Amino acid sequence: MPTYSIGQAARLLGVSPETVRRWADGGRLPMGRDSSGNRVIDGVGPARFAKECALGGVHGIPGDAPPTSVRNAFTGIVTALTVDDVVARVEVQAGPHQVVSLVTREAVKELDLAVGVTVTARVKSTSLHVDRPRRGSS
Repeated sequence: MPTYSIGQAARLLGVSPETVRRWADGGRLPMGRDSSGNRVIDGVGPARFAKECALGGVHGIPGDAPPTSVRNAFTGIVTALTVDDVVARVEVQAGPHQVVSLVTREAVKELDLAVGVTVTARVKSTSLHVDRPRRGSS
């Protein structure tokens, strides 16, 4: 089973290392020590915790979001917006994730989108590709 340092767990969860420490110290995220005495988190802990947080409205996913079949919601800020006659390209930075979407010009106007506006990008797809870093990479 893989283990993660506080920094690695923070990157995986999209929060600061200090937040991971507080969660661990508060008993919300199980943490142990490796053979050198460094604090480590087993791989199951962050996976379970991230799923619980997403279901509970933590990590920027509003707890009062409308019911939907879409399970992948990323709350972030619009970082770029390119609008032409018909279509617009919207870039959203959601923690460590960048989400890019093509929407209609009309949708941009209706949603009053602009750089700096907070939005929730909801993603639904028929396929997902998962890559795993090579051993020795973080």
